[in-house]
Amino acid sequence: MRRLTTLLAALAAAVTLLSGRVQAQTPGHVALTQFSLPNGLHVILDEDHTAQVVAVDVWYHVGSRNERRGRSGFAHLFEHMMFEGSAHVKKDQYMKFIQSAGGRDNANTTEDHTGFYEVLPSNRLNLGLWLEADRMRSLAITDSTFHNQRETVKEERRLRVDNQPYAAALFVDDYALFDSATCFPYSHSVIGSMDDLNAATVEDVRAFHAQYYAPNNATLVLVGDFTPANAKRLVTQYFGDVPRASDPPPVVCHQAFDTGAMHRAVSDPKATLPATVHAFRIPAYDNRDTPALTLLATILGQGESSRLNRTLARQDKAAVAAQALTNPFGPRRGPGVFIILAIANQGVKVDSLDQLLTAQLASIATGGVTEAELTKAKNAHRAGAIFERQEALSMAEALQSAALFLGSPDAINTDLARYDAVTVADIKRVAATYLRPDNSLTLIITPEAGK
Repeated sequence: MRRLTTLLAALAAAVTLLSGRVQAQTPGHVALTQFSLPNGLHVILDEDHTAQVVAVDVWYHVGSRNERRGRSGFAHLFEHMMFEGSAHVKKDQYMKFIQSAGGRDNANTTEDHTGFYEVLPSNRLNLGLWLEADRMRSLAITDSTFHNQRETVKEERRLRVDNQPYAAALFVDDYALFDSATCFPYSHSVIGSMDDLNAATVEDVRAFHAQYYAPNNATLVLVGDFTPANAKRLVTQYFGDVPRASDPPPVVCHQAFDTGAMHRAVSDPKATLPATVHAFRIPAYDNRDTPALTLLATILGQGESSRLNRTLARQDKAAVAAQALTNPFGPRRGPGVFIILAIANQGVKVDSLDQLLTAQLASIATGGVTEAELTKAKNAHRAGAIFERQEALSMAEALQSAALFLGSPDAINTDLARYDAVTVADIKRVAATYLRPDNSLTLIITPEAGK
């Protein structure tokens, strides 16, 4: 009987598909609980008993945008420093506590936030909250931990940027799009410079920590198997007496668009093939054009069937591959970047590839894209939105992102509609508005200087 029921359901689905009346899956509404402690910590709770796990996710609203000239890399430094011990947790014990409980943890830094998370069995929620509260309250910042983690960050830069082909162009060189004089917050890389890290003192680091790593500059998101009443009790117990800090200074960025085409030649000793990067300024994440720009990046250069991979790689055989994306580190509250990387095929001159890429971009601005291309991009975005709700951590990150970049975690219930509403005319319009030569930086990458 069960097999017959399954067969009938499959036949019904097939008839619906053939009749053209199949409905796209829509994520369910998320009911949230929110509150703030007297010290300013904002808390978002998403009760979900699907699995016996819980994600504890803390975002401090500090990233490279909050750094000052000559002292870049501090936010990334504190991604590492926060694991160096606190009043009740010794150095190297943090991960041991999590792993012994059967959990996992990590951290990340972007231009706009620094995040720390733990995923634990739900009966160890108290452990995750205790650990996060202890380091928020009493992080150990000593000469030893500072010098040790400064060297760790420098080594990470060597590993992930300096010794990876094309990485410097994507994660450092493209910041030249932004005027350092008027928009310093978005004109330098997240990972920081070697010179700035070497010049930093432990007093500089302590002052940065005291300003930004406080409850009134943080959001705590809990997703998973708990009851809101118990979670609120535990959050209040562990975080309630953490002192607030003075409000951080405002971030000032005045960046003009369409200021003239910029071209730079870049030597990359780790690259084996030449490449071209086209970078364009785009508005902040909450701008109405963001959905169209995000879908345009998918259409242009995400996947083997994307526009640039079909034309530049398979049709013209000028590129090994091409990729397009917006904001490599994630959404921004300030101006962002739309990046396209195309790696030249063996024997193809990079100037020829650059001309073909330029022509493809111009064709989008004048001729637009097809309905089929847009539908495919929307389906990919919708699938991502659905998949992120299947795990506690990805859901917690999505709620943090909605809160910080769209103004409310409840935007997770409405944001998909912004993408569904995008039309082919919108794609054509944003391409013509932002992907234009006088709003661009072009990097020509050669494997060796002078070639």
